[in-house]
Amino acid sequence: MSLDTRQQGLLDDLDTLAVDEPLRHRPNRWIDGYNPENETQWNREGRGIARRNLNWSIYVEFLGFVVWQLWSVAVVAMPAAGFSLSTSQQFWLISVPSLVGATMRFPYTFMVPIFGGRMWTVISALLLLLPVVGMGMCLGNPDTPFGVLLAVAALAGFGGGNFASSMTNITYYFPAKEKGWALGLNAAGGNLGSAVAQFTVPIVITAGGVLLTGGPMVSLAGWFWVPFILLGAVGAYYCMNSLSHATADVSSYLAALKHGQLWVIAVLYIGTFGSFMGFASVFPKLIADTFPQFSAFTIGAATLSLAFLGALVGSLARPYGGKLADKFGGARPTIAAFAVMAIMALAIIGLLRLGNFWLFLLGFLVLFIASGMGNGSTYRMIPTAFSLAYGDDQKATRAAASSLGIISAIGAYGGFLIPQVLRIVHENTGGYDGAFIGFAAGYLVLLAITWGVYARKGTTFGDSRV
Repeated sequence: MSLDTRQQGLLDDLDTLAVDEPLRHRPNRWIDGYNPENETQWNREGRGIARRNLNWSIYVEFLGFVVWQLWSVAVVAMPAAGFSLSTSQQFWLISVPSLVGATMRFPYTFMVPIFGGRMWTVISALLLLLPVVGMGMCLGNPDTPFGVLLAVAALAGFGGGNFASSMTNITYYFPAKEKGWALGLNAAGGNLGSAVAQFTVPIVITAGGVLLTGGPMVSLAGWFWVPFILLGAVGAYYCMNSLSHATADVSSYLAALKHGQLWVIAVLYIGTFGSFMGFASVFPKLIADTFPQFSAFTIGAATLSLAFLGALVGSLARPYGGKLADKFGGARPTIAAFAVMAIMALAIIGLLRLGNFWLFLLGFLVLFIASGMGNGSTYRMIPTAFSLAYGDDQKATRAAASSLGIISAIGAYGGFLIPQVLRIVHENTGGYDGAFIGFAAGYLVLLAITWGVYARKGTTFGDSRV
């Protein structure tokens, strides 16, 4: 054996020892030495750790979205329970959770490095008790002042904040080649909370109320979720981990804020995720306003609303947007999503005039699917864009992790803007046509931005298939 061969064999042995270095587990479920890019460690232990943390992250984030959307469906049931609310007040109760939730995402982004992923997931789960208990108490009394209702609705914003910390935490667990799919699953599992809330709450209010009091009981919209929240806190405490290398790095956050790509992608995310949240929150009211005969279906003692289908298909579509982005880059699927959203926004105007509920429902479902896929593809653009911006992989990972929460926060403001645009247009015109024309125009502008910055050939991002 030659000297060079023996030297190479020694180097290979040293590499193997380094690669096979075991993870170190510390008290309170902290882990040192976790590296998902280390294939040996990933295949031996990392994948199992990542999936377990992802599962509980999805569950708690799911509960966050449930809480975030409770008022969107409760508002529709409140008039029958004796609450006297104007259309404007209903839109405010629907939209203020999104306003607060978007704002809460900024501090939530910093919580994982401060508390550790495990402990912050426990804390964020327990915080959800405040809005559901408050909701249960307020909705039990039809004389509750509107200001109190609005304040309690604002507490539901705690649910919106969960997304930022959850996504920031999970990005540390998976290798780059699987980040898109993992983040897509985490987000989709959370987004499903919107659909489950809109499906479950009408049934709980009616069937549950009949069992307990003999009639509908709107306060159950809050009380019903208490045991599920407690389960999430306990599960996170005993099953999740905290990673020692997921430390607070102020320089990464500042660098992300100064980077122009963060703001460009954040604007795109307003169009995708903001549209999903905004339309999901107003869909029950839109159906009640435009097709009241189809706003509720009675099955025995239970009431079922089809509004949940929008949030459902949008949530299920999200991971496939991330998967397409993994394969083709995020820009192309995002462009396609905005094109479909613009077309469907205009189509909905015509469908409203036709007066056919089922065509109207189908048109909105297509819009939800496009927004859901756009959520996944836009979000997947973040790590790729930052990898091109930084030569050092670790620096890019930290900057991308920092930007995930910031972009999710800015994008979530769309959940407030869309209901408010609909409210203003309705108050001034008595209909919604002008709002949907504006939405379509906005999607076309976002399409042009996506193409010009990220997909145009001959540019760094376009040639790299961001």
